[in-house]
Order: sequence, then structure tokens, then C-alpha cells
Amino acid sequence: MISGRTRRIVVLHLAIIGLLFVLQFVLPAYHHTNLARIMVLATFAMGYNILFGYTGLMSLGHAMFFAAGMYGAGLCVYYLQFGAGAAFVLGILAGVSLAAVFGLFALRTTGVSFLIVTMMFGQACYLTLLYFNEITLGDQGFTVSGNLQALHQAGVGFAYSDPDVKFNAAWLVFAGALSISTAIAASPIGRVLIAVRVNEERTRLLGYNTFAYKWLALCVSGAIAGAAGAAYALLFSYVGASFASILYSIYPLLWTLLGGAGTTLGPLVGTGVMFYLIDLTSGWTAAYLFIVGGSLLALVLWFPQGLMGAVRARWARWLP
Repeated sequence: MISGRTRRIVVLHLAIIGLLFVLQFVLPAYHHTNLARIMVLATFAMGYNILFGYTGLMSLGHAMFFAAGMYGAGLCVYYLQFGAGAAFVLGILAGVSLAAVFGLFALRTTGVSFLIVTMMFGQACYLTLLYFNEITLGDQGFTVSGNLQALHQAGVGFAYSDPDVKFNAAWLVFAGALSISTAIAASPIGRVLIAVRVNEERTRLLGYNTFAYKWLALCVSGAIAGAAGAAYALLFSYVGASFASILYSIYPLLWTLLGGAGTTLGPLVGTGVMFYLIDLTSGWTAAYLFIVGGSLLALVLWFPQGLMGAVRARWARWLP
């Protein structure tokens, strides 16, 4: 029997997914591509949130999973002319495979040591992409639009450059990631992950294999980040080594902290607020980063648990 809390959680998340779908019929065309980008990047942040927000493992190398998905999909399209569906699946496999192997080594460390190891591995992946410049094209990158075939349904072709196609494809990826994130948060696995974050030693004494749970969280996180990277490559037609730099490991951390670490909707809220804050202020002044930095600092000081964390603490304790 479904409890009242579970029913409210399901209704809320379905309403958010439905609202995002309806927005394409309400907002001007300019915002379609913006929202598509936000949903893909929010998916990346949701993957990070599984590892950091729920399991308590802070990473500074998460861009390597995003880049793995991006190159896994992009290289297959660019060199082998794969279709979007097959390339997307390979992007996810690239992200989860890298996370699985990486986790066997990195999860033997904890705390600051884990943070440093993730940063070192992330930078190693970035330098590897630069080193194999003849294949990856390094910082210059490459586009996949010329090699990506249009989606055909009922005899009608839909180009991925079409803003409506971008929006709906990004929406499907986001909806899938949000559903997975919510299911994990509400499941016994999610409760064990939270227990690991709160007190790993006590969780181990209760009989749980904490290494296995952390490895599982890292694999899920890598898969979601890889899906976001693959979607970004296919929908926005660009693949470049800059997406593996440390900057793209800091971004999901900022989005998660701003929206609320350990909340399912926090990554979406944080990504959306930061994206539009930069978009609006950059049109006012060339020194927009001062405004963005000051605004983010004020938000973090006023809402130390993040925006959705504050909502959960003050008005809706049932939020996952």
C-alpha cells in the first residue's frame, strides 16, 4: 500500500516533469534551447548529487564521466556514422564503465583524500584527451551535426538541430534521470547511502558493505553523468576536451549546493537559477561575474542548505 508521503512525492515529481513539457508551448522559441540545455546540465548535476548529496562523497573529477559520455557518443557518430540511439547508449556505457573501474581504486580513500584522487584522475583524463589530439581534436573539438542522421517517425524526418526536437529529447533524458534519482532516494538503497553519509562506521557495524554501496552510487552517478554528456554532444552538436576540464567538475558542485544537496529537485533548481542569472546579467555589463558571484554568495549565506533544502527544512519535510 502506497503511503501518503510516497503519493505526494510521486505527484510532485510528475507535476514538475509535466510542467517542463508544457513550457515548450508557452515560452518563446528562444527559451526552448535554453531550457533544453538546462535540463541536460541538470541531469549532469543529478548524477553528481547521487554521489555527493546522498552518499557524502565530494568529487572534483566528475567532468571525466560527462566527457566519457560525450566522447563515447560523439566519436561513434563522427567516425563511424552511428545513429543517435546507439551513440547515446554507448555514451552511457562509457560513463558507467569509467566510473566502475575508477571506483575500485578511488573508493579505497575517504574525505579529502578522495577529493584529491578524483581531481587527479579528472585532470589525467583531460590531459589524455589533449594528448590524443589527432583523434579527439583536443580543445578545438568537433561537431557531429554533419554526420548525425535525422530522426524519422511515420515517414517524417526530425533534425536534431530543430529547437523542438532538442527540447523534447532533453526532456526525455531529464525525466528518466529524475525518475531514477527519486526512486533511489525513496528506496532502501537510498536510505543506506544516507546512512553512509551520516556515519559510515556505524553503518558498517550494522552489517552493510559500505564499499559496495559507495561503488554502486558511483556507478549510477557515472551512468547519469555519461547520459548527460552523450545528450549534450548529440543535441548541441559539439564535443571538445574543455568539457573534461576541472571547471566542469566545479559546475555540478555549485549547481547542487545552490539547489540543495541531497534533494531530488535541487540540481534542477540550482542549474536553472545559475544559468539564467548568468544569461541575464551578461546582457547588462561585461563585469557580470561580479554580480553572479555576489548573488550566489548571498544565496548560499541566506540558504546554507540550498534553495530546495530550505524549502524542505521549513515547509515540506516530506521532500526526498
